[in-house]
Amino acid sequence: MLQTTISANIATLTFTAPERANALDEAGWEAMRLAFVAVDKDPDVHVVILAGEGKHFCAGMDLAVLGSLQQRMAPTPEETRAQLITFIEHIQACITAIEACRKPVLAAIQGGCIGGGVDIVTACDIRYCTEDAYFTVKEVDFGIVADIGTLQRLPFLLPPGLVSELAFTGRKMYGAEALSAGLVNQIYPDQAAMLAGVRTIAAAIASKPPKVIEGIKHNLLYQREHSTTESLAYVARFSADLLTGFGKED
Repeated sequence: MLQTTISANIATLTFTAPERANALDEAGWEAMRLAFVAVDKDPDVHVVILAGEGKHFCAGMDLAVLGSLQQRMAPTPEETRAQLITFIEHIQACITAIEACRKPVLAAIQGGCIGGGVDIVTACDIRYCTEDAYFTVKEVDFGIVADIGTLQRLPFLLPPGLVSELAFTGRKMYGAEALSAGLVNQIYPDQAAMLAGVRTIAAAIASKPPKVIEGIKHNLLYQREHSTTESLAYVARFSADLLTGFGKED
């Protein structure tokens, strides 16, 4: 379901279920979490590419998972609610593992990036796509509030009104619009060109000092939740620690 290859300090994590548009069942979500935990810990990995085999990048949640949730309804509403919260929080954690990975994560997106696929790419650091790629916050069409990250992360990447429109309508945002809106950094004519381009960018990142790259990612995420004043004070101490080796862990 998820294949990991490592070469020249670049880990490529690839969804490998093109026959179902790389939709993730429960095992697939957990495999993704474990893969990101593993590359985070691997000193040979300096940067990560997340890609998908076949026509589509990721169709999000396998519909069979939603069906299985209905079959596992508990005897009481309170127990059912508790089970649903546990399930949702686990999937959230699987996606947060991407953001928590200290290595930069570059998403290479072709075809459909649907529902949970959008949640996944919003947790990545940089996004690239093909001309035919499209993004859709599809949950509204299933009577579901997107609840595993899109509504929390997409507003950092796109204007609030556009985020609201995408979430309320479930419409498709194609590659050209995603580029002009700032969701992706670059679009490519096809998947092969995209992967070649993304690998070149990944190689440039991998050539930089790993601890500095990790520090940049850490501070970019820190500033999301803190004021400019707090972030400046934090990065001053962070840089001093990095330069002096203070508090360095073996």
